[in-house]
Amino acid sequence: MSENEWVSVADKGSVPEGEMKGVTVGSTEVAIYNLKGELYATDNLCTHAYAFLTDGWMDGEEVECPLHAGRFEIKTGKGMGAPIPCDVKSFPVRIEGDKIQVKVG
Repeated sequence: MSENEWVSVADKGSVPEGEMKGVTVGSTEVAIYNLKGELYATDNLCTHAYAFLTDGWMDGEEVECPLHAGRFEIKTGKGMGAPIPCDVKSFPVRIEGDKIQVKVG
């Protein structure tokens, strides 16, 4: 798998509006979010401590880590302050047929 390839990670209907889903693409843990019908993807691991963001909560346009309440913007991956030391990476997402695809490279 080339890092610049689109990879099918889930069925289109598997991430309902207002929900999120964790998937693995190669060695990368990715969180897929359905925010008001639009799909977004970020790294799934919090930059503060080893925790999956998909074990946390979506709150408006942010996701909250389950460990120490760190928050990230879903659309951009931007960290919203302490205890977050840096942003999480965001990835392009598209729908191809009935599949959700991400590009992690």
